[in-house]
Amino acid sequence: MKVSVIVPTHNREKYIGRAIRSLLDQVWSKQNYEIIVVNDGSSDQTEAILNVFSDSIKVINLPKNTGLPYACNAGIKQALGKFIVRVDDDDYLHEDFLKILYSFIEFNKDFDAVCCDYLLVDEEERVIERRNSEDHPIACGIMFKKDNLVDIGLYDENFLYNEEKDLRARYLKKYNIHRIELPLYRYMMHSGNMTRHKDKMAFFKKALSEKHK
Repeated sequence: MKVSVIVPTHNREKYIGRAIRSLLDQVWSKQNYEIIVVNDGSSDQTEAILNVFSDSIKVINLPKNTGLPYACNAGIKQALGKFIVRVDDDDYLHEDFLKILYSFIEFNKDFDAVCCDYLLVDEEERVIERRNSEDHPIACGIMFKKDNLVDIGLYDENFLYNEEKDLRARYLKKYNIHRIELPLYRYMMHSGNMTRHKDKMAFFKKALSEKHK
């Protein structure tokens, strides 16, 4: 297996189907990658929707909501791929996303990870703006070498917010991340985005600063 795509999800019945379809619609051969969806104790219809795709994806059902970093780690630990990509449950991808990221990292042996630019979109899939992934990094749209993620200890499960910033800071202390100047990831803005929880974000931003000072 070349690539494992990890999709952590919690109560995203409205969006999870689109995220999965964008992964199934990749132009790359399905033999090259697996899709692992970690259902983090959802109480809505998320599990029922995942059952619709049961022939095409691997589902890990956690009995209770454990938090995003734990869910991500649960998926990574069961991943068979040499490379790991995280896709959030309310986002979606260009059809060439996996093929292009894999080509860059596989043919450049000095690359430890590759990220792509992304488009901010609204709930109607209208483009708001294009973002440079180095100037405005996000948690997703990055292909990591799995062995390197294991080496740094995966996600810190204490960081319920800013978990990606902590992971990235620790990763860059030992490894590199190269940017692909193509907007292959679609990052959706809506009222339920975790990044809009300002009080909690501020708390974990302080914790992040103290950890990495």
